[in-house]
Amino acid sequence: MAGRKKFVAAVVLGALLSFSAYAAEDTVLSASARAAIVQTLVTKMNANYIEPAVAERVGSAITRKNAAGGYASAASVKAFSEVLAKDLRELSGDLHFSAAFYEGLRERSGADELPSRAKIDEWRDQTVRRGYDIEKIERLPGNVGYIELRGFGGPEFVGAAYTAAMSLMAGTDALILDLRRNGGGSPASVAYLMSHFFPFGDERHLIDMYDRPTGTTRQFWTVKTVTQRYDKPVYVLTSARTFSGGEDFSYGIQAQKRGTVVGETTGGGSNPVSWYNLGQDIIVAIPTARTTNVVTKTNWEHVGVKPDIAVPAAQALQTAHVAILRKLVSSAKEGNERKELQRVLAMAEKGESEKPVYTLRGER
Repeated sequence: MAGRKKFVAAVVLGALLSFSAYAAEDTVLSASARAAIVQTLVTKMNANYIEPAVAERVGSAITRKNAAGGYASAASVKAFSEVLAKDLRELSGDLHFSAAFYEGLRERSGADELPSRAKIDEWRDQTVRRGYDIEKIERLPGNVGYIELRGFGGPEFVGAAYTAAMSLMAGTDALILDLRRNGGGSPASVAYLMSHFFPFGDERHLIDMYDRPTGTTRQFWTVKTVTQRYDKPVYVLTSARTFSGGEDFSYGIQAQKRGTVVGETTGGGSNPVSWYNLGQDIIVAIPTARTTNVVTKTNWEHVGVKPDIAVPAAQALQTAHVAILRKLVSSAKEGNERKELQRVLAMAEKGESEKPVYTLRGER
């Protein structure tokens, strides 16, 4: 049962990246219903939020606002959930803190009552239809690999796809992993992807995750049985939109000195959440856990991941590509290979791309 709970936690995390997919029918809320929701919210926060002092401060502020009629204009369930989400984030400074209008989610991902197998299968199908959140795989000029990854679904869903993607990159001389639009997901999948960048059989401790409600700490390690390994240089692209699991990977690859981060400082959200039912089809995502990187003994909460090479997000891909090509040129032997790399580098520095050349038969 414990294994299935961990599996469901990862699945739910990916599914809730888009709350609207399973939204219930919006209904009107009475003042007494809002008061009950606020009281439940405060109770849940005080019992579970990872920072008790912050929970007490935020709960008091929301209670006072409701008593003063500050939520009276939020007349429907959907409107009230939206304004609660805004207040929770702004009052706490924690971008993981949120509320949403959602039907049918049972309380807390680790509770005894779990989503049905049909719901899990539905989430699995959605993950597949999204291409496992692997937006693009490409080989850039100069034999540089490129993968854009938008999120981290549950490892049972995406693990094989990650390994397949990495197998396509096996022959490249360097890899760019684009996380500029990665909003996060399962820490187990972050660890699974990270496993591809260390030697076969390597079992490396990455992070610890302390959970306040249970008083337990879970360790996340690389997976030594992952068969596909990549030992060439790795560059990770970030933006201010890179968040949560996307930051976990960026921070980890940097802390392990396995990759170079290029782009912008990330969003700054490291506290994992659990979900609680407030009634009236409103759920709240409460940060209940604290992530600690085993190398740095801290995390990226509020501060984000600082890039090794700081450039605007829009310039990150070109910057990384040029940096890689310069190193390839410097290490290449004299001759045609070096000349070709110099040509590709000159184009990359100018922001130019290869133009296809067609023969009379339409072949490139």
